[in-house]
Amino acid sequence: MFIGPSRKLTAVERAFLEPSNATHRQYEALRAYFIDNLPSREAAVRFGYTPGSFRVLCHEFRQNPGRAFFLPERAAAKRADVSPPETKTSRLRERVVALRKQNLSVYDIARTLREEGEPLSPPAIWIILTEEGFAKLARRPDEERAGTLRPLAAAPADVRAVNWTPREFRTDLGGLFLFVPMLVAVGFDPLMRRSGLPGTTMIPAGAAMRALLALKLFGSARHSHVMSHVFDEGLALFAGLNVTPKRSFLTEYSCRIPPACYPKLMQRWFDAMTRLGLKRGVSFHLDFHTIPFHGDDALIQKHYVSRRSRRQKGILAFLAQDADQRVFCYANADLRKEDQNDEILQFVNFWKRRTGRLPEELIFDSKLTTYANLDALNRAGIRFITLRRRSPKLLEAIDASPSSAWRRVELKNVTRAYRTPRIIDQRTTLDDYEGAIRQIAVCDLGHEQPTLLLTNQLRRGAANLIENYAKRMLIENNIADGVDFFHMDALSSAVALKINCDLQLTLMGSSLYRMLGAHIGGAYTTAKSRHIYRDFIQTSARITITDDTVTVKYGKRAHNPFLLDAGFPDTDIPVPWWQGRRLKLAFG
Repeated sequence: MFIGPSRKLTAVERAFLEPSNATHRQYEALRAYFIDNLPSREAAVRFGYTPGSFRVLCHEFRQNPGRAFFLPERAAAKRADVSPPETKTSRLRERVVALRKQNLSVYDIARTLREEGEPLSPPAIWIILTEEGFAKLARRPDEERAGTLRPLAAAPADVRAVNWTPREFRTDLGGLFLFVPMLVAVGFDPLMRRSGLPGTTMIPAGAAMRALLALKLFGSARHSHVMSHVFDEGLALFAGLNVTPKRSFLTEYSCRIPPACYPKLMQRWFDAMTRLGLKRGVSFHLDFHTIPFHGDDALIQKHYVSRRSRRQKGILAFLAQDADQRVFCYANADLRKEDQNDEILQFVNFWKRRTGRLPEELIFDSKLTTYANLDALNRAGIRFITLRRRSPKLLEAIDASPSSAWRRVELKNVTRAYRTPRIIDQRTTLDDYEGAIRQIAVCDLGHEQPTLLLTNQLRRGAANLIENYAKRMLIENNIADGVDFFHMDALSSAVALKINCDLQLTLMGSSLYRMLGAHIGGAYTTAKSRHIYRDFIQTSARITITDDTVTVKYGKRAHNPFLLDAGFPDTDIPVPWWQGRRLKLAFG
């Protein structure tokens, strides 16, 4: 029914046309649309709906036309007499106020109510307290707080607080103690002091570096797994401490080491490992590795990340690996783009200072250095093998070569699917390079375009040169595996280390794994670090401490016979950082 705008509504008419609740309003709106044929938009406006919500209301009514809008008179009267139901918040209000008067915090009150079988969320409790006029509690010392489970606080690391009382305990890191004889043999603590590493009375330099080295040797990525081992007594005993140092200390310690210490430590460490039996090779594989950086620091340069095939912010590290021993022997992360081409010469100078002679052969890719530095290597009498970048003009010249210029060679000492490549062996000249240089174009090597080798070895057999560079492909895989196993890329780890310190620890860990593999012998002499870790280091043990010995007993394992044959059960050496107690290894 339509009421004119000038007419005043009576009380009865107002009861129909001015609904007092949502159900009544829905009823009048639907009746106006379906019975009075009022347009949808006009009905929506009249009764306070948006056009869209009114269409939804009509649709729902069509689906359920028998919907009841009115209650029977008796039910309506009964409903009017019933007071609204009591809510949990209103029911627990007095209890919450009583608990707050006991000086309990919101979370203490929530825990108490949960124990009483009446759980109430902290936000709901805070609303009650705010309505009752309570202010926030002042921060209270731990002794004033209600008793509850809290994180276990470890004692501060202190070499003077080691518990040497006779006892026995289990450790998940039993394999670490296979490295202790080597650390004793190289004179670990005096070596760290002579290299100028800082230390304190509580945590000397040797203990700090052993704690960091243990995280490297255990092969468990710091950023995801190592925190589950911080209370392992074996980890602390390996370092010679009562507990593992806090990660804040380890991070700060890596930042306190002066940069000038790293070259000294690197040289002294490898000299000690050489006396221990780590052999020196004559050929070295050189490469850059970009450690990704995921931040907004404007001082970080962008470098190519091979794993992601793109350039991104990162720290550029230079790595040198002994081609024969497969051990990292040099690393440097203090590199900028403008200095990276000359880093190969820095390695040459380091090797001469360390051994008294120049490296005999260097193998690297085309982007490592410049032609001018190739000339410097040639004048110094250092053999090298590298790649030449394939320019379109150079590829056109190779494609235009007659068939008679090509010859086939056989590769015998590499396990490859392509063992009979075609080559063109010739002399050429380069800008900034004095004299002729040898260029070998290689096809049928598994690549669509020919590979161009450059070398100053003019008389060496072409097949032998190609074999040497083909092995570099495997070495690159070994470098990548070493970087991954020693988790150099874990910059977001729980123990954030300075890059230089992380690199030095990687060199030390790599050489220790190589020495362990050589001591075990057989296939483990050239096995990857990950393989050695899986077979020997990743094992638990029972440790027994007496007044004069520390006995590490390993359980039965399939690879124990290799350790037995290598003489590890005969280990009986005094360990300086254990107050002279002797290490003994036993096998179940």
